[in-house]
Amino acid sequence: MALPSTEDIVDDLSFFDDWEDKYKYIIDLGKSLPEFDEVWRTPERLVKGCQSSVWIQPGSEQDSIKGEVLTFAVDSDAIIVRGLLGLVLAALDHKTPQEILDFDITAYFEELDLERHLSPTRGNGLRSIVGRIKGIAQAAA
Repeated sequence: MALPSTEDIVDDLSFFDDWEDKYKYIIDLGKSLPEFDEVWRTPERLVKGCQSSVWIQPGSEQDSIKGEVLTFAVDSDAIIVRGLLGLVLAALDHKTPQEILDFDITAYFEELDLERHLSPTRGNGLRSIVGRIKGIAQAAA
C-alpha cells in the first residue's frame, strides 16, 4: 500500500482536534508500512541516537520520469516510532537524492505541529532518522 502524500497527511491530521486521535492516525500509518526483512536487522542498519531500535535499509529503483530514486525499508520495535517513520517516508521515499536533500523536513514537522508533542528523546531520534536518510541521499547525489 502506498503511503499518503505529505499534503494528505497534513490535511488528515488537521481534522483531529486532540493529539490522542492524531497519535492513533500516526500509529495506523506505521501499521501500513511494508514488512521489514529480518536479515536487515543488523548493527549497520541501526540508527544511532534513537531511544527505540530503528533500522533503515536503503535501496534504489528506476522511475520512468525522475530516473533513479532512493527507496527505504524501515522498521522499529516501537509502534509510535513506526508511525513516525511513516511520516518521514511519506516525505522522502521514492525521491531523487536531490529531492531528499531539498525537502524542508523541519517545515513539514512544524506544519504537523509534531515536535511539540514528542518527548525530547523522541524528537532527537526523529532528527537522527532524517539525518541518516539525508546522509544516504548526500552520498548518492
